Amino acid sequence: MRNNVKEYKVKHIIRLLLVVLLFSFSSGAYSKEVSKVGTTAAKFLSIPVGARALGMGGAFAAVANDITAIYWNPGGLAEIKQNQLFFLHSNWLANINFDYLAVAMPVRGVGTVGVSLTALTMGDMEITTEDQPDGTGETFNAASYAFGLTFSRRLTDAFMIGGNVKYILERIWHSTATGLAIDIGTLFYTPFYGIRFGTSISNFGTKMQMAGNDLLVQKDIDPQRSGNNESVNAYLATDKFDMPLNLKIGLSRDFNLGASQRLTLAVDALYPNDNKESLNLGFEYAALNEKVFLRGGYKSLFLQDSEEEFTLGAGLHQKLLGNMQIYLDYAFQSFVRLESVHKFSILLTF
Repeated sequence: MRNNVKEYKVKHIIRLLLVVLLFSFSSGAYSKEVSKVGTTAAKFLSIPVGARALGMGGAFAAVANDITAIYWNPGGLAEIKQNQLFFLHSNWLANINFDYLAVAMPVRGVGTVGVSLTALTMGDMEITTEDQPDGTGETFNAASYAFGLTFSRRLTDAFMIGGNVKYILERIWHSTATGLAIDIGTLFYTPFYGIRFGTSISNFGTKMQMAGNDLLVQKDIDPQRSGNNESVNAYLATDKFDMPLNLKIGLSRDFNLGASQRLTLAVDALYPNDNKESLNLGFEYAALNEKVFLRGGYKSLFLQDSEEEFTLGAGLHQKLLGNMQIYLDYAFQSFVRLESVHKFSILLTF
């Protein structure tokens, strides 16, 4: 009798969630309000981390069981049982380099701690002006960095919570903008059909404003008066911009396909502050006792004029000396108009 009541309640909860999701997406599709696309600073914080998660279409909030949970859902970092070291490199769009480095370790009786570094860098570019469109002979460059500290803890056998504190720095030539942000995430193993439920709020923080010597100009503060100082030092005041706040709600489930095979299906609903709502869908197929992985997914489903499309991925897992293990992952991301992106990442447990 109790099982029947529980199943009845579960069905109604699932129906309610579907109604809420459908209503939110339909209301967004027919809304006539002006979107906030491209109105946030530090947009590099939205670039996906980890070839495994990207191969699954970015549907990772309710999977998040390795060190890349630092990015996707810090609550899931409590899942790791060993120290982990992670590195990712990719040639992002327009020949921009994107790198990510992280280390995490479980501390018995305390929780799991981690540190991370995100870097978006590019080569030197020529400075051009209206008078010298072919270049002044000088060059400039730009870069963005984020330094993070993470803590995650398992509160019960089925519930984990975690958070990041991040310092963000963006630089172009001699001007910089800085800010602080936090991420908060939870991961819950529900008692219903093996479904995992994950939530994450990313990049909740201060506004960012560009300042520096490049904004120093010479100004005549009273052009109508003769004989005054016509070259007073002044700074141009730039606007303040929010960070790319994003709420993710995810569901995932594992299916055992035999003694040595597993299939994971996942879906994430995204609610960013600089775009409309969308869905990420993905799967991961593991074979040969978690030795070989195949992945696929689709990003930004239902997002109007989306530039992102499908993703594909693969991975290999190999045991090394002692308790050391290595995971080599690759992901391919297709775009509508831009060039496709290839990502490679290495995860080492020790």
